[in-house]
Amino acid sequence: MKIGLYVHIPFCHSKCYYCDFLSFPNKGQEEIYVDALVKEIQHYGLKVRGLHTIGSLFIGGGTPTVLPPFLLDCVLEAIRLNFDIEEDAEWTVESNPGTILEEHVESFKKNGVNRVSLGLQAVQNHQLKQIGRIHIFEDWKRSIMLLRNHGMTNINTDIMFALPNQTMEEWQDTVETMIAYELPHISAYSLIIEEGTVFGKKYEEGTLKTIDEETDRQMYTFVKERLKEAGYTQYEISNWAKDGLNCRHNELYWECGFYLGLGLGAHGYMDEIRYHNTVVFNDYLTAKGQPDKLVTERETITPKIAMEEYMFLGLRMLKGISIGEFYKKFGVSIFEIYREPIEKWMKEGILIHNKDRLFLSEQGIDLSNQVFVSFLLD
Repeated sequence: MKIGLYVHIPFCHSKCYYCDFLSFPNKGQEEIYVDALVKEIQHYGLKVRGLHTIGSLFIGGGTPTVLPPFLLDCVLEAIRLNFDIEEDAEWTVESNPGTILEEHVESFKKNGVNRVSLGLQAVQNHQLKQIGRIHIFEDWKRSIMLLRNHGMTNINTDIMFALPNQTMEEWQDTVETMIAYELPHISAYSLIIEEGTVFGKKYEEGTLKTIDEETDRQMYTFVKERLKEAGYTQYEISNWAKDGLNCRHNELYWECGFYLGLGLGAHGYMDEIRYHNTVVFNDYLTAKGQPDKLVTERETITPKIAMEEYMFLGLRMLKGISIGEFYKKFGVSIFEIYREPIEKWMKEGILIHNKDRLFLSEQGIDLSNQVFVSFLLD
């Protein structure tokens, strides 16, 4: 069976003000972490080799490219040598501008990495500073040039809207710049204020100037319409691609596929079991790659949970979900389980039924959170 692989590198130079991911500054701990991670890679490689092939890989964080090139190469090489990776596998490494070195890119090419996801967020340096980014726009330009000069052209860039004090003109400038650089993939996210972040604390104190909901929607409408004009295909609520270069690893998540999660705090989903690795750094190191010591939580995904996730993850994609696949997966008609919400949203023009598929309308995308909640079963 073809599965996915996620590997977590928790280190960052500094934490952005909106970030609630498991990440922290590297303090000389990179080598001991990589040593423990390679042991985990080797263990899972022995476990799944011959049973599963890897169709998509994602090295995320944190910022994987804050690792010195020789250490990141150790991780990539261990993955390549210990798993059966499909010839046409998509292999993404996440990065931030200014952290990619030529030696990183050489390691990418040697080991089979064929996609890079760069976090930019905005093209205005004052915006980057006020959200806690430590790079400037020029660093992003240099990173793009470095990757392209080495023949790596499958590049995603993340951008954000509804940032504090962000104007519509600034957002439009960011979007237009991405189009001008002819990126094959763009992800655009609205700022979410998360508890425990710098912005979360400022919001609680009443010192964070947030964008109103109407402006947030206007910004989303702009990026949606402008990227369509520029030849991009929107395939998910926050993602656009050219030439069919959708992020296959993310599609695996939205289609409820199986994947291994390796590294500190990583989670995976295999054989109807969702598991979480420890988030305690020292515990991760002392486990020496043994899953029995690494995994702190296991959850059996019941048919009820699986149905709910199939609906609200699948409906994130603009192609929506397959009615036939629902029956094949669960042995029951989707209308037997969800007739009431489906009929309600179809009547309101929020959900569209076309042949085998159910998907959100343009209006439905704007109301997606309300739609998703309606598919939670009692």
